[in-house]
Amino acid sequence: MNIPFNKPYLTGKEAHYMYQAVYTGKLSGNGVFTKKCQQFFEEKYGFKKAILTTSGTDALEMAAILCDVQPGDEVIVPSYTFVSTALAFIRQGAKIVFADSCENNPNIDADKIEALITPKTKVIVPVHYAGVACDMDKIMDIANRHNLFVVEDAAQAIDSYYKGKPLGGIGHFGCFSFHETKNITAGGEGGLLTVNDDRFIRRAEIIWEKGTNRAEFFRGMVNKYGWVDTGSSFLPAEINSAFLWAQLESLDEIQTKRKKLWDQYFVGLQGLAGEGRFRLPQIPGYATNNAHMFYLVCRNLEERTGLIQYLKGQHISAVFHYLSLHLSDYYTAHHKEAIPSLPLCDKYADSLVRLPMYYELTLEQVDMIVEYIKDYYNSL
Repeated sequence: MNIPFNKPYLTGKEAHYMYQAVYTGKLSGNGVFTKKCQQFFEEKYGFKKAILTTSGTDALEMAAILCDVQPGDEVIVPSYTFVSTALAFIRQGAKIVFADSCENNPNIDADKIEALITPKTKVIVPVHYAGVACDMDKIMDIANRHNLFVVEDAAQAIDSYYKGKPLGGIGHFGCFSFHETKNITAGGEGGLLTVNDDRFIRRAEIIWEKGTNRAEFFRGMVNKYGWVDTGSSFLPAEINSAFLWAQLESLDEIQTKRKKLWDQYFVGLQGLAGEGRFRLPQIPGYATNNAHMFYLVCRNLEERTGLIQYLKGQHISAVFHYLSLHLSDYYTAHHKEAIPSLPLCDKYADSLVRLPMYYELTLEQVDMIVEYIKDYYNSL
């Protein structure tokens, strides 16, 4: 039996709702299902404004525009993250200032942010890795004292909280992904921008609609629409929103199952972790766990490589994750004199391994994976 790393879950209603969307005659987006999804996020999580996008990357790009990032502005980003976190701001001409991770989890170390701030700093972008919250009180305090924007990269953080507040609803903006590897998907790609500051709601809709005030026109607020600002084609097709709606209807069920799988891994691997063979994920007291991912932090690159290969031999797909962005070909080619030393980001890049996690994974399969991991470490 092959156990893949990821398998998108289908509730059974996706095709039905997509069929409905097609026959409404409104395919280009901002139709019935787009509105239903956005209303869901605003009502369930209290986001001031929820705007569906074609991807998490597009949500970040919208946030960069809304922050009015200009060439030469500096944006603080963790190095241990996906390239989109940085790229969205680089496209606006920003200089990326990379920050190191925490000792006990891959999130940005809030205690190291303030030393990176200069008069050119404009935005801090905390990434809630594996759906586990960064220390948002510290980050928001720093941002408020220095008059900076905070854009939460909550790509992995649907249905996760910080001190009772939903992630993506704390900073000025939040950016979610509905890629097929996430807890829920909009049919392979999709995203969401949350706008938590009233000042930016109207402009966000204009940027979303290719720089026009078309959304206001459709609501009857203006008698014609035209080009009023910058923007792009950030609006997803209605069939993607229909697919996402089916997933949202089953969100609680999906989350309950994923958390059971996560707990099964954690309990099964505690013994080896207690022996110091590897580190298990640590959830700070201020954070919740949305079971987006289950990972181990091995002792070194060689050990991780061996574990991945051993599991592959048992037809189990386990994978590593990000490479440190500050050591990437692109960044080093453009910043030859200023490569920072970020040892904890590099540690996670070399040592973190992700285990299979998806709705249709069974508890019995988790137990089997755990046994194979024990076999590997007992053979060392």
